[in-house]
Amino acid sequence: MTTPPAGAEGARRAVEAVWRMEAGRLIAGLARLTGDLGLAEELAQDALVAALEHWPATGVPPNPGGWLMTTAKRRAIDLHRHRDMSERKLHLLADDRQPPSPADLAAASADDHVGDDLLRLIFTACHPALSTESRVALVLKCLAGLSTAEIARAFLVSEPTIAQRIVRAKKTLSARQIAFEMPRAGDIAARRGSVLEVVYLIFNEGYAATAGEDWMRPELCAEATRLGRVLVALMPADAEVGGLLALMELQASRLPARTDAEGNPVLLAEQDRRRWDRLLLRRGLAELDRVRALDAPAGPYVVQAEIAACHARATSVGETRWDQIAAWYAILGHLWPSPVVELNRAIAVGMADGPAAGLALLDELTGSGRLAGYPQLRAARAEMLTRLGRPADARTEYERAAALSKNDRERQLFFSRALAVPD
Repeated sequence: MTTPPAGAEGARRAVEAVWRMEAGRLIAGLARLTGDLGLAEELAQDALVAALEHWPATGVPPNPGGWLMTTAKRRAIDLHRHRDMSERKLHLLADDRQPPSPADLAAASADDHVGDDLLRLIFTACHPALSTESRVALVLKCLAGLSTAEIARAFLVSEPTIAQRIVRAKKTLSARQIAFEMPRAGDIAARRGSVLEVVYLIFNEGYAATAGEDWMRPELCAEATRLGRVLVALMPADAEVGGLLALMELQASRLPARTDAEGNPVLLAEQDRRRWDRLLLRRGLAELDRVRALDAPAGPYVVQAEIAACHARATSVGETRWDQIAAWYAILGHLWPSPVVELNRAIAVGMADGPAAGLALLDELTGSGRLAGYPQLRAARAEMLTRLGRPADARTEYERAAALSKNDRERQLFFSRALAVPD
């Protein structure tokens, strides 16, 4: 049943909502038919414009995703005819020139290729030939349905910069004749790592913004989590994919408590855990239970989900099993060697075995110089020094952390904590 016309503004909101939900499937399906990711996005955008023109007068169709797909296919037919493409391509795209019937729309929506198409698009957008920045921009544009302006705002770069990254990515895929297909079996594991890395990068930028005025960008966390659910639906037997989704849902559950009413950061120890999102907590823990039942070796994302679960199950910082968290970080350090992992393990050791033990590990890390420009290392040292009764040294470390931070809210937090160190 067609939704009655709601005027230009109502139709615009409907189109935006449908685009966010259907962009990935729409572009993926068109890319399969045309073999060209850039062309697929152009066709999808044309369908979007057509919806903005028609829906204010006709109302939102009962199957908006199918309407967009049928409209985009028609546009593809016109382009292929104009370019004198072969009859085989025309047959693939369908040559019915009549208005789409309910049966047409149902068929467009129930395309058996949808799952495969999405997976192909995800792996194509995360091809190793592209830079990490280009992969992130392409995934957010093609899969999450974000506009170039939205991506630019999220990562605090100019709109032309994001546009150039997307154009370069498409040109690279085209110039290297990278097919819109799943990688060979031997390459899937390597490419999958890139896919998960991109999704997690998007989530982390939302969870703790690198720079700018806002400490968090929850909309990026929401988009990354949505992509994680898509991946789990497409690869349910992959433990690391499920581990990443569990990790993001557990971490995202804390978002409501991570800022106060003025938007100032609230660290874990001071958070009101009653404000944590219980639905996301339950979903994250349930997904982790499902992953455990797969009986697969724990990879880096599963281990990080286990760490997040330790926090989720604790009613306070004092009741947290910091010894378990420290043990999980030790395992993570072997699976995924990183100075940031060592930093987090040192913090957990400091909570489990006392600040002196934690500070000793932090001093080793400081001496290595691997996190010289990382403000969280200085902030962690300041916390340990405060607990050890060394206020002057603690204030100095908080001030160093503030000087290193590029995020306005985080910088203010470190300065305020320096002032609050007890004598």
